[in-house]
Amino acid sequence: MNVTFLGTGTSQGVPVIACDCAVCCSLDYRDTRLRVSVWIEINGKSFVIDTGPDFRQQMLRARVRHLDAVLFTHQHKDHTAGLDDVRAFNFSQQKDMPLYGRQDVLNQIRSEFSYAFTEKRYPGVPRLELHAIQNKPFEIEDVTFTPIEVMHHKLPVFGFRVGDFTYITDTNYISEKELEKIEGTRVLVLDALQRESHMSHFTLSQALDLIDRLNVPSTYLTHISHRMGLHSSVDNELPPNVRLAHDGLKISL
Repeated sequence: MNVTFLGTGTSQGVPVIACDCAVCCSLDYRDTRLRVSVWIEINGKSFVIDTGPDFRQQMLRARVRHLDAVLFTHQHKDHTAGLDDVRAFNFSQQKDMPLYGRQDVLNQIRSEFSYAFTEKRYPGVPRLELHAIQNKPFEIEDVTFTPIEVMHHKLPVFGFRVGDFTYITDTNYISEKELEKIEGTRVLVLDALQRESHMSHFTLSQALDLIDRLNVPSTYLTHISHRMGLHSSVDNELPPNVRLAHDGLKISL
């Protein structure tokens, strides 16, 4: 399995005007972050989790030539807004794009992209195939995904485990029952927004406390705000088994 981090950043707290903080002015490419998303290649299949506003740029940058399905963690715009650009894959693959998410996520997509679901669709609009999932394992193209339900303040969000890889973003609470699903994971990706307290995201210290408890061999932190600090500085503070993820980072399992 190959995993590529398409984006590791967030819209949370981003200034409307240009920011002159150290991170935003940094020349280190690891401090330039698109909205959070990941690309998974496994058994000859290709999957993306979430299609934020940067989706098109991410697909071009990573040179994703084929996409078998898209999975959604939740319905917030920074995770869904770029969905229209799956039309390029509709054209090249000559098939509808399967989308997998909770029913409320699919309802939101159907509403926000209503032009893709009208009876008389304009030629060229994205062709989407909706698949509702629940909190139990499901298969796409003979690949098994296990949802992990976490809380993003009061909103239920799905993380996903596939094989020995677990991806969890946008959370500040995971129940004991759901934590059991992470056991045995070799690589974990976990939300860590910033150092300061936040109502719906893990802080750096909260994420590190959970990682220490889970005892996962390797963890990458994602959904990182510019308030976290410079990549090079923060990365040096972390335990040996924990790293800040960065856009373009590729790992193999």
